[in-house]
Amino acid sequence: MESPVCLSRYFERIGYRGAAENTLEVLHALTRAHTQTIPFENLDVYLRRPIHLEMDALFNKLVVARRGGYCFEQNGLFLQVLLQLGFDARPLAARVRLRVTDRSEIPARTHLFIGIDLDGQQWITDVGVGGYSLTRALLWQENLEQDTLHDRRRLIHEAGRWFHQVWMEDHWLDVYEFRGEQMPASDQKVANWYTSTYPESSFTKQIMAARALPDGGRISLLDGLFKHRYPDGRVVAHHVASDELKHVLLEQFAIRWPGLHR
Repeated sequence: MESPVCLSRYFERIGYRGAAENTLEVLHALTRAHTQTIPFENLDVYLRRPIHLEMDALFNKLVVARRGGYCFEQNGLFLQVLLQLGFDARPLAARVRLRVTDRSEIPARTHLFIGIDLDGQQWITDVGVGGYSLTRALLWQENLEQDTLHDRRRLIHEAGRWFHQVWMEDHWLDVYEFRGEQMPASDQKVANWYTSTYPESSFTKQIMAARALPDGGRISLLDGLFKHRYPDGRVVAHHVASDELKHVLLEQFAIRWPGLHR
């Protein structure tokens, strides 16, 4: 059993002032508050610093130090919060397909998200998939288009595989695929090590950051390109100079460069 987290400090971190109970309304609200407040980011991976998945380490980094993290950190912490609130939640494994459009090509199973059984229905949530992180839970139902404040999603099922998709401009984009199998701590440890140390991992080669905005927009930073996607679909982008990087991370994502004190 993981070490418990201090729920009051977590709620303060994400600006949540609602009920502390295992209801669908709370699940949606926490998913949205978490994604809008705790940024997705990979600075420690980029700087070749180890990623620790013990709950104390996750809480200290994402809550106390007010940093962000990637899927194993974000969803690892969020899963523990849900469990402490009494949700029937479990860690699930997925294969990210954002850069793999050929369905015959199978990417590594290196993504963690969360499954929830609630009132006789199955749901998924995911606060750790970068610019595509959910801002409300999705009902685990085939071909059901589900609107969130930030975008439209659906889950499709083909040949034993589920595909989580997002509507982008004029087409459905695969975010990741999964089969519903759980991802125990041992598998998370191996996948985290691979993702954070393998030289060809995209996380080791470029700085990433993303956050959902309360107005329905999103901001992201990938390999020096900053993008602001507005609620109406407009995208404004510009390249960030190296001497601007720390300022952009702080002002746009509330991320202080590792090593700097608050």
